[in-house]
Amino acid sequence: MNPQIVQVAPQRDYSVYVYFADGKVVAYDVSHLLDKKIFSPLKDIELFMKACTIMNGTLAWDISGTRDEERCLDIAPDMLYSLEAVKEKVV
Repeated sequence: MNPQIVQVAPQRDYSVYVYFADGKVVAYDVSHLLDKKIFSPLKDIELFMKACTIMNGTLAWDISGTRDEERCLDIAPDMLYSLEAVKEKVV
C-alpha cells in the first residue's frame, strides 16, 4: 500500500515539502534531477512552482497543463515516504 500524499508545497530552491495523511512531512530536493533530459523543463522555476501538484497519487509536475496523468513527471511515493521526516519551515 502506497503512503497517501495529501499536499505538496514547492519552494523556490527546487525543493518540495510533501505532506502525508499520517502527518509525516518530508522535504524532497529536486535539484539533482534537473540535469536529466526528462526533468529539464523544471529548470524554469516558474514552471517548477506552477506545475507542482499531486497526480497518480504522488508528487508530480503537470508539464502539459492538461492534468493528463500519462504526460506528467512524478516521483514514487514510497521513495518520498522513506525520506527522513522534517519540520516544515515557515516561509
